[in-house]
Amino acid sequence: MRFLFLLFIIIPIIEITVLIQVGQAIGAWYTVGLVLLSAFIGVNMLRHQGLSTLARAQQRMNQGEVPGQEMVEGIVLAVGGALLVTPGFVTDVIGFSCLIPGIRKGLVKALLSRFTVIAASQSTHAQFHQGFQDQDFQSGPRPRDIPPRDGDVIDGEYTRRD
Repeated sequence: MRFLFLLFIIIPIIEITVLIQVGQAIGAWYTVGLVLLSAFIGVNMLRHQGLSTLARAQQRMNQGEVPGQEMVEGIVLAVGGALLVTPGFVTDVIGFSCLIPGIRKGLVKALLSRFTVIAASQSTHAQFHQGFQDQDFQSGPRPRDIPPRDGDVIDGEYTRRD
């Protein structure tokens, strides 16, 4: 928690210092133009990289695999995009690093080595509940994700009159 607090204090101070130095070197309006240009280029890169990551995730899901790497890549892309739209050159460098595929994959690999992706298979879940349905248990609440048998649900509306 201390690390985040220091990060939120130190990064803006560094950003302001760098912006002042760049502004003195090339002029204030050129500095503003560079910040806007980097945000524009970053958002376009983010869109392209995000769509390709989404396509890979959908492909892996269609193959029945868990897209764990793609999910973590999506988080890294979101952080990179947020850093790119934040005014400043230091955050732009970090944000662009998150968008470059080689650097992003290395960062994702490092993150995945620290975490475990756990996924529940929908088919296994359905087979588990199907086993209980086949035994014809009539008492107790029915799971929400299992469609009711014919005749179990009556759809309608009512009005209470006293």
